[in-house]
Amino acid sequence: MTAKAKILDIAMNLNRIGNWAADGYSGKKKRIRTFLHSTSKYLESLRNYNIPPSLDKTIKAFSDEYRQLESEGLKGPRDIVFWAEKMMTWGNILTHRSQLIR
Repeated sequence: MTAKAKILDIAMNLNRIGNWAADGYSGKKKRIRTFLHSTSKYLESLRNYNIPPSLDKTIKAFSDEYRQLESEGLKGPRDIVFWAEKMMTWGNILTHRSQLIR
């Protein structure tokens, strides 16, 4: 799998998680937790890829914020809609930024 494909998998997971949370976090909590764990594993595996310098800062910023987002998602977000929006925003950012990888 390429770095671009791995980043797009992460982005897709973030958008799914955000949509599920916005549609009803409590009813989809188990699925959200499963995808949060999967996303963490994908993010960890990015260390094995050569990320272009043009994308490195974005991945670092995302990694730093994702730790907090994951923790909040596992506990149950205080503001579910705000948390869901953050997840989807990062999903969109990563989707667009992945286009820098050839």
